[in-house]
Amino acid sequence: MSVDPLGREQQDAYAISAEFYDVLQAERDEARVRRLYRDDVRKARVGVLDVGAGTGRVTLMSLMESQVPVHAVEPTRSMRSPLMTRLTSLDANLRMRVTVYPHPLDVVGLHEVADVAVCHNTIACLHPASRQTLWPAIAEALVAGGVLLIQLPPARLPHHETTHVFPTQRVGRYEYGGRMVASADVNRIRTRFEYWVRGEGGVLRQHNETFWMWPASRTKVIGELEECGFSPLPERADASVLAVRLGRR
Repeated sequence: MSVDPLGREQQDAYAISAEFYDVLQAERDEARVRRLYRDDVRKARVGVLDVGAGTGRVTLMSLMESQVPVHAVEPTRSMRSPLMTRLTSLDANLRMRVTVYPHPLDVVGLHEVADVAVCHNTIACLHPASRQTLWPAIAEALVAGGVLLIQLPPARLPHHETTHVFPTQRVGRYEYGGRMVASADVNRIRTRFEYWVRGEGGVLRQHNETFWMWPASRTKVIGELEECGFSPLPERADASVLAVRLGRR
């Protein structure tokens, strides 16, 4: 038996947000995942690869909508924990079709395990150097002719600070709420998430967590992927998604 050395696991950047993600965003994200990727997942005949699986929206949809093995890659422990909890609540036959990998894809080293790959809500948070490492790892994990679906990062820096308020959700006696504030910071986008929990007597807890995003245009991303053997497919109805196909090896 081998044991991973201390510190090998990716730093847990979602330690705070993991508590609030599902209660504030999951319902809306689940509907979006079905709309963006379900038709492609239903066509999978080899396997589905979920890169940056998070708490499992794409993974669970893929299990329900396909009959093939599902490979969920999620290096961050706090996001992977609710994913594992969801999977253990499923029927044993469904659980046998999914494998969860706790390391980045280039470390996992999957080879021709899928004909559909999805990167949802993931690429924007990758440093450009990390993107360059990810693309060949995805190409290695796909069979020839496999399709990769990417939720694109923002194309440019925001001109001014923007705020998105999440709908308040009630769980028992408490209300959960939050907002995301995005602003430009040199060549990156600073995204600050602010959360609160309120009871009858007022605010009980407040937390915040900051993430960084790196803009990249559709043309830029396509150019990076072409170097790894992908070619763009016709543009989707939702322009936030880029679809590419892996050529022959």
